[in-house]
Amino acid sequence: MRTTIVDIMEMKRRGEKIAMLTCYDYPTSVWEDEAGVDIVFVGDSVGTNVLGYESEKEVTLDDMIHHLKAVRRGVQQAYLLVDLPYLTYESPEDALRNSRSLISHGADGVKLEGFRPDIVSHLVQDGIQVCAHLGLNPQIHETKGLRAKTARAAERLISESVALQDAGAWLMVYELIPEEVAREATRRLSIPTIGIGAGRHTDGQVLIVSDMLGINDFDLRHVRKYDNFHDRATQAIRRHVAEVRSTEFPAGENVRHLSDEESKAMGNMLSTDKVRNHG
Repeated sequence: MRTTIVDIMEMKRRGEKIAMLTCYDYPTSVWEDEAGVDIVFVGDSVGTNVLGYESEKEVTLDDMIHHLKAVRRGVQQAYLLVDLPYLTYESPEDALRNSRSLISHGADGVKLEGFRPDIVSHLVQDGIQVCAHLGLNPQIHETKGLRAKTARAAERLISESVALQDAGAWLMVYELIPEEVAREATRRLSIPTIGIGAGRHTDGQVLIVSDMLGINDFDLRHVRKYDNFHDRATQAIRRHVAEVRSTEFPAGENVRHLSDEESKAMGNMLSTDKVRNHG
């Protein structure tokens, strides 16, 4: 059975931690689904992690749809969440039209950044499941770094969180905020909270899959690298190049042959007195 928002809400109620990872392609979606990820998230981080863009702001709706469709083909169990990209929810009408498009291509819910209770409310009234995102918002903030670093900023973030929940958001992502702030916000909300660089006390955690697999060569404090795909893949490709150049590849076990009968027939067909000169 597919994971639903009811299932995720029940996990918070039971005190079970929620596992969420970004995903941008079919093979990774199969791995994540098989591994038991609760929320597979097609984030606009696809721009900087897969497409070679300078920032998330370059990602288009068409980009998101393309990658969403690939991920949808692989996800059978997890809840599938997708980002509304930059400038696609400037008005309630735009937000609804673009959300409907993402839902029609397989998303279970959409995520938007910043304090937009008007947009959240409009989408929820139309039956769209909405995840909010506060703290560092790459679509909004020009510079990276910790947010809600003062008591006043923390109070504002918590107040905005409650307002977004009241508007109908069912999930909240906190990015790069102090652990104490995330803990207090999580305690005050009835909806699940997911942290990335927000400490240990949110209801769940999300990481960029390229970071945790070591595909990227970043050294980020909030990331734990569970593998080093970059080095292992580079070594494998380097070995392949060397074997091609040394003629070690392909070897006998990598090739296919004609049958003796067909090989003989080909020889007869290609004999000099039977082959037309096409030169």
